[in-house]
Amino acid sequence: MSAYAEVIGDPIAQSKSPAIHNHWLGKLGVDARYEAHRVAPADLAAYVAARRDDPDWRGCNVTMPHKQAILPLLDRLEIGAELVGAVNTVTRRHNGALIGSNTDGAGFLEPLAADLAETHWFRMARVLGTGGAARAIVAALAEHGFTIVLAGRDEAKARALLEEIDPEGEHHVAPLSHFAAPTDFAFDDREGCLDLVVNASPLGMAGQPALALNFSHVPPGSVIYDIVTHPLETPLLAEARARGFRTVDGLSMLIGQAAAAFERFFGVKPPREHGDAELRAMLSP
Repeated sequence: MSAYAEVIGDPIAQSKSPAIHNHWLGKLGVDARYEAHRVAPADLAAYVAARRDDPDWRGCNVTMPHKQAILPLLDRLEIGAELVGAVNTVTRRHNGALIGSNTDGAGFLEPLAADLAETHWFRMARVLGTGGAARAIVAALAEHGFTIVLAGRDEAKARALLEEIDPEGEHHVAPLSHFAAPTDFAFDDREGCLDLVVNASPLGMAGQPALALNFSHVPPGSVIYDIVTHPLETPLLAEARARGFRTVDGLSMLIGQAAAAFERFFGVKPPREHGDAELRAMLSP
């Protein structure tokens, strides 16, 4: 077994990507493997240089904190990654050329496909976080007609992100603290609207503080989407379910983006029977 792919980040021990890809490889009988590899920021350039010269290496998924730092180390970016300005998948061509792509946006949208197939008078998303995943999410939502309120610790960074990705959109920025404090805003009739609240930050991840969200900011009928995968049941999702909101967990996005990356690495589509039920059962606590 010589062909292999990896996921890199720091930290990386919590990653579910090896379990997902190796499950699919086993189901298909493909003679290859997928591993997690911790790469500290100071070691990223050396890692990329070493893998470039390894013909058995098919590529890697990229997670925090490397999604933007890896850009100058690659030979070419696919259009989606170039627009987003962040890479979550690197593939190696036979000549050693490294191609960066971003499958986060497609993975994020996959569980919302039925919603997006409907016609709405208005679509609004409150996106909390301004990192590499947030960039892909903002780009995907803007492409589907959402007005976005982007919240981060640094409002200037949030504003720059929106202006870079969708300069003609009528979007807004807010400090992350704005959503932690209660509001007495009275929401109007949301019939015909699609409202999302997205945690695109690491807040709520094991070892991180919980995301501070006061639900007075959440319109009735909203979909609450948390991209954190460890733990799968975050405090945000638990409270949202208790309040009767529909929720989407981070495993949905993770499996969706992994499917696109898997095909790039190994040249075949992953087996995804019955809505990934077997895979979700294996990965859920």
